[in-house]
Order: sequence, then structure tokens, then C-alpha cells
Amino acid sequence: MSPRNSEQFDLEAVRELSARLSYDFADPQLLQLALCHRSWAAEHGGYSNERLEYLGDAVLDLAIADFTYRAYPELDEGVLTTIRKGVVSTASLARCATSLDLGEWMHLGKGEELSGGRTKPALLADIFEAILGAVYLDGGLSAAQEFVERHLEASVVSELAAPGMGDAKTVLQETLVREGMDAPQYEVSGSGPDHERTFAAIVTVGGSELGRGTGRSKKAAEQAAARAALEERGNA
Repeated sequence: MSPRNSEQFDLEAVRELSARLSYDFADPQLLQLALCHRSWAAEHGGYSNERLEYLGDAVLDLAIADFTYRAYPELDEGVLTTIRKGVVSTASLARCATSLDLGEWMHLGKGEELSGGRTKPALLADIFEAILGAVYLDGGLSAAQEFVERHLEASVVSELAAPGMGDAKTVLQETLVREGMDAPQYEVSGSGPDHERTFAAIVTVGGSELGRGTGRSKKAAEQAAARAALEERGNA
């Protein structure tokens, strides 16, 4: 069920979106506020998500910097900065928001609705940051960091493959095509409880293993496997 511009943000909707986000809000009103674009607030009164977006933007920078600093001690400051900029970019956040179908949950004014606001990259990036701000207020910094790692780890891995270029899987496939090889295949398996699930991926081509990787999502594991394959081939 997608509420779109529904006046009622009922408990069923809260549960559905919370499940999609893999975060259970103690205060569902924070989630509701995070979905309210300024065009909606202008037409219906009340507050927009702009303050939450401001907060989420700051939390996001810290969370990505903290995660990459701890996870990749071999990388220097310049590479870490390039990776962070790529991950927090509008394009990167919009892709993540699209994968979560967040555009369907926005509360938009009539004009913004008619102009295609649900698919605008800037609005999609903004709503991701607003939701992150809501998670931070609801559960604190630790919850916000877990939220960022869960949803953006794959973007981090992509940037690691080729900082500033993105998608490790795409880089690997393009590399193999140039070398006259078949497209890579991915085998992914999961383990652990739902709230701490870990995924492992193996990438192969023609039956031969190229690399392995792990992550907190299937996408992240595949990206990690692709990066491992690129590193093995000297392309990363």
C-alpha cells in the first residue's frame, strides 16, 4: 500500500514503509514528517521535511566518513574524500531512494506532483536525507550509522572500484566485454537473523571464479565480489 498524498498515515503504512527501510520507528510521526515536501506543507499547512533533510545531510557525511575510515584503513585521505563525495552525491542518493521506492511515499503539492516530482533526483535525494534525519532523532547516532551502512554500503563498494566512476559491477562487465569474455554471473547466499543478515557473493565467468565478497545486502555483496575481481585483475 502506498499512501502517496494520503491525509492519513496509518499504522499499516508505517509498518510497510518501516519494513522497506529495515528500521522500526519508535515515533512514527518523525517518519511522516520526513515525507512532507515543502510544496505539500505550503498547500496543507504544517511543517515540511527541510529541517530533517538539513540534519540528515550532516549525519550522512559523518556516517560515511566514519564507515570508510574504519572499513578501509589502507586508503589515504584523498581517496576517502572522493569516495564520500560520490556516495553522498545527488545521483547516488537518488538511486538508493529509487531502489526503496521512496518517490511513491512523498507528500507533494499539486504543482510538484504534476511536474514529475516523484522521479526528480534532487527530491529523491532530499527525502533519503530527511528519513535519515528522522532515524537519527528517533534512535540516535548508532541507529543512523547502521541505517546508512545498510542502504549505502553497496554505493561505497561501487566507488571503491573506481572512485568517481561508480558501479563496480558495471566496470567489471565492461572490462570483460573489452577482453572478449562472457558477462559475469553472481551467486549470492545469506546467513544470520533477519536484523543482522549477512550476504556472501561469488562472481564467475565461464564457470571460473573471479572474486568473492560479503555485505549486509545482496547488492553490496555483489559489488564487493566485483571489486575483488577487479583488484585481482589489476583494474582497481
